[in-house]
Amino acid sequence: MDCTTLLLIDDHPLFRKGLAQLFDASDDFEVVGQAASGREGINLAVSLTPQQVLLDLHMPGLSGLQVLDELRQLRLDCQVVVLTASMDRAELLTALRLGASGYVLKETEPDALLAYMRNCHKGAIVLDSTLIALLADQAEPTQPGEAPGGDHLTEREGQTLALIAAGMSNKQIGRELGISDGTVKIYVRSLLQKLGLHSRLELAAWVHSGALLKHEERH
Repeated sequence: MDCTTLLLIDDHPLFRKGLAQLFDASDDFEVVGQAASGREGINLAVSLTPQQVLLDLHMPGLSGLQVLDELRQLRLDCQVVVLTASMDRAELLTALRLGASGYVLKETEPDALLAYMRNCHKGAIVLDSTLIALLADQAEPTQPGEAPGGDHLTEREGQTLALIAAGMSNKQIGRELGISDGTVKIYVRSLLQKLGLHSRLELAAWVHSGALLKHEERH
């Protein structure tokens, strides 16, 4: 079985080395690099081209959000999962808009973190219940001009959106709806464009935050 290549970016040596030991001890991850700062992490991401990056949110110098933004602009073919002790909603929403593929709290149990990273690699979206609660009282998208409530979504796009929020990968959605993976990708791209969002995780967060529920209540 091929291992998922992983880059760790965290300024705390003990925590970073502990993460490296956790992932290296698993059968399906290979830690190809470790960075102690945001700038070093960006350079390693460019040179090592990992499939996944696990990124600390709060670091001196370049913050995790700045690193995430720069990685997005570089258009690297990798998933970036933010790891943080913060329960700040503004930071969560910013990370989602910058294209984070995942958002995990540092208090997460090791086995749960491994499972989360595996699910992200498969294209599944899983929002921790704590993070859903953090978003729960946001009745509408933070940028209503960009995400106007979903009234113009087709029935198929609405179904796809609901299944994304349920944590399904493109392959699982395709099986559920009886369509090809390629068609699912077209619907996902259309949803991102219509709602003014930037990632599957942000689509899921938008649904869980109540925006879609508000839309359904009006019909």
